[in-house]
Amino acid sequence: MENLTRYFDLFDQSRTSEQAFEELVSLFSDDIVFVLNGHQKQGIENWKLFVKMVFKENADIKHMFEGWKAVKNTDLFETAWAVCGKRASGTVFTQTGKDIAKLDHNGKIAYLENVPDNTEMFDSYKN
Repeated sequence: MENLTRYFDLFDQSRTSEQAFEELVSLFSDDIVFVLNGHQKQGIENWKLFVKMVFKENADIKHMFEGWKAVKNTDLFETAWAVCGKRASGTVFTQTGKDIAKLDHNGKIAYLENVPDNTEMFDSYKN
């Protein structure tokens, strides 16, 4: 559960800190499955590419989250989140949604699904 708690802060810090990026990556299993608005990817290398794409497209970004809660009768956890940011183009944005996660037997994040309220949020990452 500690890895989930650290996730959002490390994600935001990773934009400007290589150490934070390495700590962020260490939260995940090597065979992480992540889903972005219904599009599934797998593996830690694909996860790193996604994070770097977010930082390339955004000059600044800050997440807030409500706190991870167990999903009843499953091995999943869920949290609502909000993010504000400034795109590389200079425009600002806000977004809300939820994340659904599963931890492996070592406590690493093995599954992470990002469900944005705006379904166009990750259109640039479909391929």
